[in-house]
Amino acid sequence: MIWTRHPLGLRLKRPAVTDLIQSLTAALAQTGPESSDYDLNPDVKLPAERKLRPAGVLVALMQVESAWHIILTKRSSALKHHPGQIAFAGGKQDETDEDVSAAALREAHEEIGLPSGIVDVLGTLPIHETVTAFQVTPVLAIVRDTFEFVPEPREVEQVFTVPLRHLLDPGNYGVQSRHWQGRRRYYFAVPYGPYYVWGATARILRGLADRMTP
Repeated sequence: MIWTRHPLGLRLKRPAVTDLIQSLTAALAQTGPESSDYDLNPDVKLPAERKLRPAGVLVALMQVESAWHIILTKRSSALKHHPGQIAFAGGKQDETDEDVSAAALREAHEEIGLPSGIVDVLGTLPIHETVTAFQVTPVLAIVRDTFEFVPEPREVEQVFTVPLRHLLDPGNYGVQSRHWQGRRRYYFAVPYGPYYVWGATARILRGLADRMTP
């Protein structure tokens, strides 16, 4: 389902919220390694002295027509980095941000109009390192009230949601590849309708799916 500048009209059901929070809390309690864009490319040797910039992305879950969805964005095709790619709302941590969770909430408000006051942060998933030298912390959260999607036109071309059930099914993920910087790079992808979800976004979602798969 896609919304651009229209009210969502969400109606949260308390039992459904409670069940989901219990499942997500159990997933967050699990231990596991950090991930990176290089997980499927073991031949890449990363320099130990590399400097990574902290960033936070909001893995925001909301209820749409009695089903849970995750909010994603399609980046503007005019952007210098990753134009047109599917991503979570989020970005680098500024000096004024208290932590990466605060950064994710601030960026989500700026990029899609999500008020931080209606978001319940549950915790964070393992850090993910990107090829662009970011140390990304996925911030898992529940959106508990209605709001209007307002894409920031310079950064976001479209805001849409994907059913959580689709993203939690490991069978919907595949490993694909393309040439990048003179070598073949392998990555996860989890397509949904017209949306090609791949790279860091797909890797983070696959990590969540692994934690929530019995």
